[in-house]
Amino acid sequence: MRRTVHKERGVKLTTWDTKTAIGTRTIILPPSTVELLRERQKTALTEWIFPNPLKPEQPTRPETAYDKMKALLKVAGLPSIRFHDLRHTFATHALTSGVDVKTLSGILGHTRSAFTLDTYTHTTGDMQRRAAEIVETFLTDIFGEELKPWEESARAAKAPSA
Repeated sequence: MRRTVHKERGVKLTTWDTKTAIGTRTIILPPSTVELLRERQKTALTEWIFPNPLKPEQPTRPETAYDKMKALLKVAGLPSIRFHDLRHTFATHALTSGVDVKTLSGILGHTRSAFTLDTYTHTTGDMQRRAAEIVETFLTDIFGEELKPWEESARAAKAPSA
């Protein structure tokens, strides 16, 4: 990403540099997405892959995707969400799917992984269940399947004292 599109005083669209140096970065997309964008670029009338339909020499207004999302949610009978909520959802799903925090921080344009974890991820029930499964696996590896420490403690508590 090299630049952003902004609306000045509610009317004129301008392009600016990204707000921070880290905002200027290469974003690696899935091959299927790259192919779709390349096909769209081939048929574009101007430099913009997503031009304003009425003025193709200009980019699409920044709020167009937000407005479209809101309309789709309403038609589908789904609750209204903020566009930024999609970023939170992406970050949480990326982590639960195995993307490491450092890589995710780079994708989101953050300089610190701690900021990514604190701001854009949310613990889910599935994440907690998976953590419990991992703990059970390594405890079983350490203590063995036949004699789990909690079973030994229960046996000792039930045994009559002499």
